[in-house]
Amino acid sequence: MKAIVQRVAQASVTVGGEQISSIGRGLCVLLGISLEDTQRELEHMVRKILNLRVFEDESGKHWSKSVMDKQYEVLCVSQFTLQCILKGNKPDYHMAMPTEQAESFYNNFLEQLRKAYKPELIKDGKFGAYMQVHIQNDGPVTIELESPAAAVDPKQLLPSVGEIEESWLEPWGCCRAWLAKLEKQQQRKEKTRTKVPSESSRERNAPRSKDDPSASSGAEGDVSSEREP
Repeated sequence: MKAIVQRVAQASVTVGGEQISSIGRGLCVLLGISLEDTQRELEHMVRKILNLRVFEDESGKHWSKSVMDKQYEVLCVSQFTLQCILKGNKPDYHMAMPTEQAESFYNNFLEQLRKAYKPELIKDGKFGAYMQVHIQNDGPVTIELESPAAAVDPKQLLPSVGEIEESWLEPWGCCRAWLAKLEKQQQRKEKTRTKVPSESSRERNAPRSKDDPSASSGAEGDVSSEREP
């Protein structure tokens, strides 16, 4: 989930030439919902938005107060384009949650905001409508928020060559060769770690030269080898 949070002097939403929502001083939140978002991401974003300290306190100290501290308003607008992935110059939105699920998820988001704050101070646009959003940014101050990604095992990020679908690699012959080479290098490194002895063990096991005074069977000062029969 992504959110663009702007500190505003005022903001409003117009649909079909009619103003349907407006706020005075507060926050305007543009929210992009991902198809991977869950209740966990939703609750995280609600907490961040309401506790984000972008307002001054009574003494004029900046970055001291949240929208709840100041009892200001919040205007939320659903914006799936925040989940855009560029393919060349063309935006692709396959990471955005499908409309039917997203509407229910967005309404739940608004409900959680109203439960955590004052319902009358939470405003929104019209989900799925073509809107004109008028924002008078104060500062300007714009903060980008993103919910934390779920913990992923690093081993899952780089599958072996055999796990990658042939259809995916077909247009990219160079990728197949590169991945095969990378896998072989990793295998060689693992074998080297298990087979190559440490420096100290090599020194202990190395054959001693006859010229090495410490190589004699007797300890230093032992002259038994020099005795006459």
